[in-house]
Amino acid sequence: MRRPAHVTSGRYAPPVAERESIAVSADGARLHVEVHGREGAPAVVLSHGWTCSTAFWAAQIRELAADHRVIAYDQRGHGRSPAAPAGGSAGYSTTALADDLVAVLKATLAPGERAVVAGHSMGGMTVMAAAGRPEFTEHAAAALLCSTGSSRLVAESTVLPLRAGRARTRITSAVVGSRAPLGPVTPVTRAVLKYATMAPGSAPERVEACARIVHACPPAVRHAWSRVLAGLDLDAGLARLTLPTAVLAGRVDRLTPITHARRIAAALPRCVGLTEITGAGHMTPVEAPEAVTAAIRELTAVYLPAPEKEKTA
Repeated sequence: MRRPAHVTSGRYAPPVAERESIAVSADGARLHVEVHGREGAPAVVLSHGWTCSTAFWAAQIRELAADHRVIAYDQRGHGRSPAAPAGGSAGYSTTALADDLVAVLKATLAPGERAVVAGHSMGGMTVMAAAGRPEFTEHAAAALLCSTGSSRLVAESTVLPLRAGRARTRITSAVVGSRAPLGPVTPVTRAVLKYATMAPGSAPERVEACARIVHACPPAVRHAWSRVLAGLDLDAGLARLTLPTAVLAGRVDRLTPITHARRIAAALPRCVGLTEITGAGHMTPVEAPEAVTAAIRELTAVYLPAPEKEKTA
């Protein structure tokens, strides 16, 4: 019997949403959306990374929902969001990422209502891709970019222990873009995932949580998005991200090494902090949940003022 696409107990088991809905993107893609917490609380929107799902944010959702309204959605083809309606690779692009985020913001926030938007890996790239959209600037008060990059992802990845150069880039591209199914989660596949995406000291329950989610991503979807990431160039989008933005990354990240975070922080028009986490790899929301949650809380406290009725209560 196949195991669920996420762990079902413990800190990394996704909480049950108060409400679920569908956001429809510009090309008709249907996106699964979850809302946690109470109406009227400061809003947080969570955008997950490549091969992940809303379950990846389980620790953040559980903590933040106590005093925030937390909105999480599955990127197209991931989790409970169907693959792109156009089929093949036509529905996969940074434009589609931006369209999808804008659709979620429009479907879940009132006109003029603002939220802190946090993106991990491809979710951070989603934020950069949407940066110039008026719909994004209407609803985003601040942003958190976790373990992400704006360009040169394959060339700078250190997943393969080879000297930087054309050979490493070519082999990395082939490995990351493989169409092969990942198969069941086993001790061997857990070890491979841990090496590629997490710190050596990551606890077994954290590795298991990540492995279940990543292995559940359909191979065709994983491959389609890998092609987008291989050619990624969002440096211009990064320059348009003029709202207050914090950057967070693990120092032993092999997929998007810490140099990406430092470069992003230096290029942002309004960077409000760079956090480098010792002993964390690429999967920071799972590997360093307290740090990620604290960064989101700080942004909401500073950039989402309490409603007037709460100020005068």
